[in-house]
Amino acid sequence: MRIAVNASGELPHADIGRMREHAARAAEEGFHGWWLAQTGLVDALTVFPAVADAAPGLELGSAVIPTFPRHPTMLAGQALTTQAVLGDRDLVLGIGLSHKPAIEGYLGLSFDRPIRHLIDYLEVLMPLLDSGRVDYDGEAFTTHMESKRPGDRAPSVMVAALGEQTLRVTGRRTDGTILWMVGPRTIADHIRPRITAAAAEVGRPDPRIVASLPVCVTGDAASVREAAARIFAIYGELPSYRAMLDREGAATPGDVAIIGTEEEVAAGLEDLAQAGATDFVAAEFGTTSDEFAQTRRLLASLL
Repeated sequence: MRIAVNASGELPHADIGRMREHAARAAEEGFHGWWLAQTGLVDALTVFPAVADAAPGLELGSAVIPTFPRHPTMLAGQALTTQAVLGDRDLVLGIGLSHKPAIEGYLGLSFDRPIRHLIDYLEVLMPLLDSGRVDYDGEAFTTHMESKRPGDRAPSVMVAALGEQTLRVTGRRTDGTILWMVGPRTIADHIRPRITAAAAEVGRPDPRIVASLPVCVTGDAASVREAAARIFAIYGELPSYRAMLDREGAATPGDVAIIGTEEEVAAGLEDLAQAGATDFVAAEFGTTSDEFAQTRRLLASLL
């Protein structure tokens, strides 16, 4: 299982210089990748070329860009341009539906028929990335266009797929799923079998399963888990995440966070690998600077 870092904790600072330093450290320590959420006014795809020269070798991935605010032709152009600037660097275009409260409540857009939206979105996006040409008449999107791409290399595409229908759509059309707040039991019993079967139906290779969770090495697991439950409480309320926590038998997001001694955290990562996660993207967490330092040392030692 590859280990990468989740840089989304840097987003509240909105400081590109800090992000460059964060990515540079991850590269120096040998992590596989550097992942960034799309939230607020920091654009993930624009950040990647800005940090790339400071962090050679890292796979760069968005986790994730919501689809509803961006037409697939717009996102295709931005992703292809970002990939062209990055050259031979591996770029993962991680996308997702987001959530009804965010799309309708914050943005004033309709969240109607999200699965239909995702199917049509990918039917437009994927051909444009692959060839620069699409002829598609859908319900959510209809697009007929042909354009020269800024480069021949296309980014890998993955979807934040949790439910049965989204896993099927994702497995049949993309390179895998990006998970958040999903524990090993749910990966083994729900995520892996469904997305792998969907990919096999159309002759695609086994998909990547990228798992991201809060992780902390600490001698006070109870206090840190309580803090995680409080800080990440929103993920216990949003329906899609709540469903995954219920599958896992977890009362709060703190219950799926990987928290404990070095041995316990290492065992938690091994559980994810055994469940079928191909990648772990560490959302480093803690209540003290020592906990952050201990967590990073352990993760680096496991590379």
